[in-house]
Amino acid sequence: MTVAPMFDRELPREVAGPRSTGWWGMVLVIITEAAFFTTLIASYFYLWSGSDSWPPPGIKAPELVRPLIGTVLLAGCSTMMVLAERFVKSEHGRAALKISLALTTLLAAFFLSIQAYEYSVSELALDDNAYASLFFVITGFHGLHVVVGLLMSIYLQLRVWKGHFSPRRYLAVQNVGLYWHFVDVVWLFVLLTVYITPNTLTR
Repeated sequence: MTVAPMFDRELPREVAGPRSTGWWGMVLVIITEAAFFTTLIASYFYLWSGSDSWPPPGIKAPELVRPLIGTVLLAGCSTMMVLAERFVKSEHGRAALKISLALTTLLAAFFLSIQAYEYSVSELALDDNAYASLFFVITGFHGLHVVVGLLMSIYLQLRVWKGHFSPRRYLAVQNVGLYWHFVDVVWLFVLLTVYITPNTLTR
């Protein structure tokens, strides 16, 4: 009499997506950061609701050209990460993967340059009033997330050059893609809250 083995299948050595604990770890990070930005944006509208005018008297609403350009740049980051995930799953996509990750880094750097320029020419200071504080905190924390995404993209590039990825091993690329999509979605809320709303609504 033979006894059937309890486990007749070998455990997978490489997994991605919902089968991976790393994927779920990134999802939890995103949920936590989404709650953080929700609190900041809610604070912005809460203070607005108690103000006679918003922005306060003597302060112009932020101009829209630079943030709209930034929106295009961040959309490019997400697009490049979608392509990167497609390329990493291809046997012959190594060169295209390198290019897409390099473009992600470049687009993120351009976005940060625009934000830095915006801060340098702004007439506001962080401690001027509640409006100014929220403007810099909301946009600044989002910019910090862009910096993290840029560093992640550089890290992926180093791993690509070392041959760490294959069509079966690409979890890190997938996770960084998730992160970039989150950063870009958050930016849409930041754009609407901090830039578009003060230019279209008056109180």
